[in-house]
Amino acid sequence: MAKDVQIEQLRGRTLGRILVKMGILTRDKVHQCLALQKEKGDGVQLGQAMLEMKLIDANQLNIALAAQRGMEYVDIAGEELDKGLVEQIPAQMANAYRVVPLSYDKTHNIMTVAIDTPDNFKATDDLSTLMGYKVEAKVTSPGDLDDALNKYYPKEAEESINDLIGALEQDNFLAEFQGRDQSIDLTELKELSESNPVRKLLNLVLLQAIKDKASDIHFEPFEDEFKMRYRIDGVLYEMIPPPKHIAVALNSRIKVMANLNIAERRLPQDGRIPLTVQGNQVDLRVSILPTMFGESVVLRVLDRSQLDLKLERLGMSDEDMETVRMLIRKPNGILVVTGPTGSGKTTTLYSALKELNTIDRKLITTEDPVEYDIDGIIQVQMRPDIGLTFARCLRSILRQDPDIIMVGEVRDLETAEIAAQASLTGHLVYTTLHTNDAPSVIARLLDLGLEPFLITATIEGIVAQRLVRKICTSCKEPFEPTEEQLMELDLKPEEIKGKKFYYGRGCDQCNSTGYRGRLGIFEIMIFNDEIRELVMSHASTNVLRNAAKKAGMKMLREKGLAAIFNGLTTIDEVVKETVMEEA
Repeated sequence: MAKDVQIEQLRGRTLGRILVKMGILTRDKVHQCLALQKEKGDGVQLGQAMLEMKLIDANQLNIALAAQRGMEYVDIAGEELDKGLVEQIPAQMANAYRVVPLSYDKTHNIMTVAIDTPDNFKATDDLSTLMGYKVEAKVTSPGDLDDALNKYYPKEAEESINDLIGALEQDNFLAEFQGRDQSIDLTELKELSESNPVRKLLNLVLLQAIKDKASDIHFEPFEDEFKMRYRIDGVLYEMIPPPKHIAVALNSRIKVMANLNIAERRLPQDGRIPLTVQGNQVDLRVSILPTMFGESVVLRVLDRSQLDLKLERLGMSDEDMETVRMLIRKPNGILVVTGPTGSGKTTTLYSALKELNTIDRKLITTEDPVEYDIDGIIQVQMRPDIGLTFARCLRSILRQDPDIIMVGEVRDLETAEIAAQASLTGHLVYTTLHTNDAPSVIARLLDLGLEPFLITATIEGIVAQRLVRKICTSCKEPFEPTEEQLMELDLKPEEIKGKKFYYGRGCDQCNSTGYRGRLGIFEIMIFNDEIRELVMSHASTNVLRNAAKKAGMKMLREKGLAAIFNGLTTIDEVVKETVMEEA
């Protein structure tokens, strides 16, 4: 530093005051910069104004910003790091978080690292969560950090999951626990959770899953093996299995990261692990389930950078988009989105809410669980264990003066009746159900005990949806379908004249699967007078389906065929996700 000033004296001071204290600027120069900052307006930072006036350089600004946060600035140029110290942080993590270890105090478990901007405090939080160290950070220049990363953590030296599994098989400490699943005491569990090879493997699995855009990570115990699987675009892929005896160690590490009870191995547990990977906020929802052969752990990956909540991105045709926009802008009534688990119902409703999230509307949601938090929307997490159910919450929501209410799912008659009452009193209600298609929603609501007159008075429309995988655009090729494939779609050769079919050959971009990403296919049923009369007369689902088709509803299978003919997906995907129309 330019003057021998204690860091503690500078913490929390204004930037100008710090630079004066350090002897880099005079008070007059700081006032000149403040005047320029005021003149420029539009949120120009004081440091930026100083750089523009060439009063300080980027290095001096970094030193001052570090001091403002109470962080020391270090020069690491030419610094030689111990090999053992370098190995404490895996290469993938060092490069992803832009950190280099400087020292490790084993007695107090304190890892001191260098970062290149005081704003990278999230890296220290995540290192602490992932690696279990108490982390202290010092700031260095971006150029010096790049040099250190290239020297000690070159990209080509990054370990693969296979390398780490090989190392785990040779680890003597972990081998001692082979066959001892039920006889490991609490002290040993803590030791296992802090084992460096286990931490490295778990961190690499998490980083790889986020990079590959996986939606879930599964750790599954069986009698003779322990499996790790990712779910990508709705399909599970198996990784090389680690040795079975590290299952307890991996599970204990996950519990520590999610602040769960590592001693409890008989009851299910749920938790969450918040992370920031390369500037993106990622939430890992943890679910632990005891099984015959140990605990099965599933992590749901909620990566906010992958969440693009726009109706245009869901895969609807222009005609469907217009219909859905008409439904979500109704002054009151109920819109039901239906489909199996994992068909994208919540994403569709979130996209609708995001579009309507303006200053003149009050939006409230009740969810179990709240998957993504959205600015400007009041979101309520259900807690059935303490009696906070959808029905109980809905009653209170109506006293909060909302314009639009989203009910995560209609599970019982009480919830259905209050949702109907809410729509009758001038509110617009969005909700979800689990049925195979749009007309089946009526039968489901009647089964719950909802009166037909309430269904006809409140429901405005039903959207049934499925997700199909999109053909990878990098390896997309035309092909001729076989007669068997056409029969699966109930298509005759004369019906496909002039139509083209495509598939993905498989390439590096799509992990050789031929698919990349997913799109929705939608069946939209609009309530008209005829359908309302049929509901009142207890008509069957088939009669309702035919009436909806007569009014213009296109079935899921038809929408799937349109996606095939537009070159977006394959025959296999549509056959897997949709059923033939019933006679």
